[in-house]
Amino acid sequence: MKFTRRSLLALALLAALSAQAQTPATAPASSAAPAKPIRLVVPFPPGGATDILSRELARQLQERTKQTVVVDNRPGAGGTIGSAEVARAAPDGSTILMATSSTHSIGPHLNPKMPYDARADFTPIAHVADATNVLVVSPKLPVSNVKELIALARAQPGKLNYGSSGNGTIVHLTGELFKSSTDTYIVHIPYRGTALVVPDMVSGQIQLMFDNVASAMPHLKDGRLKPLAVTSARRSPLLPDLPTVAETVPGFESNTWFGVFGPRGMSPETTARLNAEINAVLRSPEFQARLKALGYESAGGSPADFARVVAQDSDKWARLIRERKITVE
Repeated sequence: MKFTRRSLLALALLAALSAQAQTPATAPASSAAPAKPIRLVVPFPPGGATDILSRELARQLQERTKQTVVVDNRPGAGGTIGSAEVARAAPDGSTILMATSSTHSIGPHLNPKMPYDARADFTPIAHVADATNVLVVSPKLPVSNVKELIALARAQPGKLNYGSSGNGTIVHLTGELFKSSTDTYIVHIPYRGTALVVPDMVSGQIQLMFDNVASAMPHLKDGRLKPLAVTSARRSPLLPDLPTVAETVPGFESNTWFGVFGPRGMSPETTARLNAEINAVLRSPEFQARLKALGYESAGGSPADFARVVAQDSDKWARLIRERKITVE
C-alpha cells in the first residue's frame, strides 16, 4: 500500500491522541509525593508545660492527618528566638508556632527591640488551651479568703511580699494586676521559677503568690500552701470549690493562653485546613483528658476568634505595664 505524506501525518496525529486518552489526567507525577512534614516550633525548653502540651497536640495531629508533625524546641530570650524563626519561615503551613501569652501578649510590651511584630508578622491559626493561676498564701498568714487578704495588705502597706517566677512573667504581672485592682502595696520578690518560691512561703518569708494550678496542686494537697482563689473569670473544674478572685474583685481575670500561629501571608485555605484539624484534636476525649491532667482547659474556635483573644489580652497587659512602669530589669 502506498502512503502519501499527508496520510502519514494523519496516522501520527491519531496515535498521539490515542496515547493521550489512555493517560490518566488526574495522576501527575508530583501527586505521588508525600505531604511536606509540619514543624511545630516550641519557643521554650523541652519538658516544660508548653512543650508537653505541644507534643500531645503534635502526636494526635499526626494520627489524624497521617502527616509527619515534628516538635522543634527553639528556646531562648523568653520565647523570642523561636517565635522570630517562625515569623521568617515560608507561609506554606509547614512551619507553625506554639505561642503563649508571654510571646505575643506580654513580651512585645516589655521589649521594644523584639525581632518581630506580634500582630503583623503572624497568621492566627487556632486557640488551643488556657491555663489559670491560683492565689496561694503561706500557711502562716492569718487570712482565709481574698477579702481578708486585701484588708491585711491595706492595714500593713509594704509589709507583705509576693513571689514570682521572674520579672515580666505572667506570675509577676498577675500580682501587679492584683495590686492595681485592690489599691494595695505588696512587695514583689522575683525568683527563677515558682518552685523556688515555695520553701520561702512555707517559712513565712513570702506571704503570697499567683502560681499555675497544675504546679501548685501538689503543694495544696500536702498543705504546704493555702489556696484562696483562682484567677479565671469562672471557677476552675480543677478546683471547683475554690472561688474566683473576681467574686471579691469584680472584673479581675488573668489566664495564660496557648495557641498556634503561622507566618504572615498564609493562604486562607491552608489556615482553615490547619484550624479544622486542630479543632478536631481539641474535641477528642483523649486530648481533653490530657489537658485536664496538665491543668489546662481546651479552647478552640476560628482563627478570627483566636486573634480577638490575643488582641484583648495584649491590650490589657500593655495598659498594666504602662501604668505600673514594669520593666524586665
